[in-house]
Amino acid sequence: MKFIVGKKVGMSRILEKDKMIPVTLVSAENCVVTQIKDEKKDGYNAIQIGIGRKKNINKPEKGHLKKLEKELQHISKLIELRVDEVENYKVGQKIEISDFASGDYITVSGISKGKGFTGVVKRHGFKGSPKTHGHRHDERAPGSIGSRFPQHTLKGIRMAGRHGNKKTSIKNLQIIQVDKDNNLIAISGALPGARNTLLTIVAK
Repeated sequence: MKFIVGKKVGMSRILEKDKMIPVTLVSAENCVVTQIKDEKKDGYNAIQIGIGRKKNINKPEKGHLKKLEKELQHISKLIELRVDEVENYKVGQKIEISDFASGDYITVSGISKGKGFTGVVKRHGFKGSPKTHGHRHDERAPGSIGSRFPQHTLKGIRMAGRHGNKKTSIKNLQIIQVDKDNNLIAISGALPGARNTLLTIVAK
């Protein structure tokens, strides 16, 4: 399994022969293994990856990252990934985009854009009521929510509420180009989250 963590840069397009492919650029700079968890000690196998840099780190962060070289300790974000085996990894190891190649099919995960408190039309795609006589102010109302037995709203009923701002994964995306000099990966289509969102890229 190949994986890397990067920041969403923005969208662009790539011309290949007679077609234009919309892509999202992901920057994977300063990606380093900060911690290894194994099944015997922690109950599961996982790799913690650090990405980015910040000027100052506090004492707990400094203690957690003390096994790294000094120039790698100023990490801004940490992400944990479950893996099947941890024998091939060690603390301080750099994860580079050279493991990926154009044509690889991947799964990308990240936090989607938050849209606040929205109604059922925007949140769940409800059609709404007809805009005719008798529906003056409730074209976007949810309507009946079904049975009230046993005297409360059943869990899972599609209603208005917080929209977005949750972990989202998109499968079967394809890598179009890998720019090793600038640490950029061009991935087909749109990816979850706003610009500078951390994304996890996994290829099996």
